[in-house]
Amino acid sequence: MSFVVKAFGILQQPATGVLLWNNTSVRNMATLKDISRRLKSVKSIQKITKSMKMVSAAKYAKAERELRAARSYGLSAKAFYDNLEVEKSDTPQKQVLIAATSDRGLCGAANSSIIKSIRTQLNDEKQNLEGTKVVAIGDKSRAGLARTHSANILLSVNEVGKRSVVFCDAAAIAQQLISSGFEFDSAEIVYNKFKSAIAYTTSRQKVLSNDTIAASKSIQVYDSTDADVLRSFQEYNLASVLYYTMKENATSEQSSRMTAMDNATKNAGELINKLTTYYNRTRQSVITTELIEIISGAAALEQKQ
Repeated sequence: MSFVVKAFGILQQPATGVLLWNNTSVRNMATLKDISRRLKSVKSIQKITKSMKMVSAAKYAKAERELRAARSYGLSAKAFYDNLEVEKSDTPQKQVLIAATSDRGLCGAANSSIIKSIRTQLNDEKQNLEGTKVVAIGDKSRAGLARTHSANILLSVNEVGKRSVVFCDAAAIAQQLISSGFEFDSAEIVYNKFKSAIAYTTSRQKVLSNDTIAASKSIQVYDSTDADVLRSFQEYNLASVLYYTMKENATSEQSSRMTAMDNATKNAGELINKLTTYYNRTRQSVITTELIEIISGAAALEQKQ
């Protein structure tokens, strides 16, 4: 959700010549005190958004550097799942949807796009709702899906984005998913794939269970793959893909927040200019009115004398 600065009742003048300020009819113009208070409030908001933009820019530069190193983990595991030959089954499949979001907002549509994608899939009539569970990484996905699909939430993880994501975080989430007791056939990680400082795409990465991998024809060509080896390999691959997608999403989040705060700062600047102009016009009008009253009063006294 992008951060937008708004003011109400600015320069709303009806045909009757009465000014509306905050949807309230007052005589003449809004007092200088009201405009000054509004101007001071917008300037404070501009300082906050400018500071948040600078912080996000520093975090974005760090996240982008770390993403380059994390791609070596994820791309190899991603290639394994993408090239694995799996036979389609006619029976209903048990599926896990992993929402890789953050705990904080003010980052444009970075979190809402992931929540919307998962909610659309859960609301589909063809979806096996009873056999579908959601792993919510971040408070935003948990809050966004708990209102409509609380029964489908299997796990909820928060406070991941307070510091840079490390491989141990992804390994802990993978271990919690495996030991949750829900035997799934496949999983999909919904995340934002970073493209540039101003662009990202909401993507999906498929992950297969241990039994599905063992039944694949691509794995059966190897002679030394017993159950323990496959289980260890699947756990490591799951953690690697989670680490990669969480890094992609963290970089997209910081770039989106940096852009949102930059737009909010510009909006606040435009609003400050409008309020300053309106304040000067109002002050000039008050001074002119007072001068007219003084001159009129002096003229009236002269006529009496």
